[in-house]
Amino acid sequence: MTDITPDAQFDNFFALFEQPVQFAVNQERLDQQLRLLQKRYHPDNLVADSKNTADSAQAKQQSEQASALINQAYQTLSAPDSRASYLLDIAGQAQNLEHSIADLDFLEDAMQMRMDLDDAIEGKELAALKQLHPQITERLNKQSERFDSAYQSQDWQTAIDATQKLKFLVKLDADVTTGLDEVASAEHLDDDDLYV
Repeated sequence: MTDITPDAQFDNFFALFEQPVQFAVNQERLDQQLRLLQKRYHPDNLVADSKNTADSAQAKQQSEQASALINQAYQTLSAPDSRASYLLDIAGQAQNLEHSIADLDFLEDAMQMRMDLDDAIEGKELAALKQLHPQITERLNKQSERFDSAYQSQDWQTAIDATQKLKFLVKLDADVTTGLDEVASAEHLDDDDLYV
């Protein structure tokens, strides 16, 4: 039977995925390690012990818990906002993450992008969405670099501020990606109507 006892590495997502404890991650390596871990801890890979169904049920439950934790760790390390939050948590600095963003210029810019995004989705304006996406990506990259620098220098207030902004921008980026998909799909459906 596969050994599914919790390893110490499950306490640290970076160790679990064999990544250094830092903001920059190797996404390709993260993806490879995910597949290896899923294969190793997947409940279907357990050898059933017909003599002791209690042990088998417990092993299956532990395997399911390990699989869930592996998926959570992967999601945490894959997204810049959750990775930054996790790093702050490890450093014991996550207590102020839920406070509101105080940077009025950022808030004004972010709210304008949100309104532009909502208008573009509502109006099914693919060109406007394609224009917004790189703007959001640029801001995400800027806040990611800002967090990384602040984290390395242990400037916790700046790291917290950058993390709060990353959370907003990651959500905005996901929404623009969804909007692009929806509008593009709607255009393809409209094109299909021409051939009916």
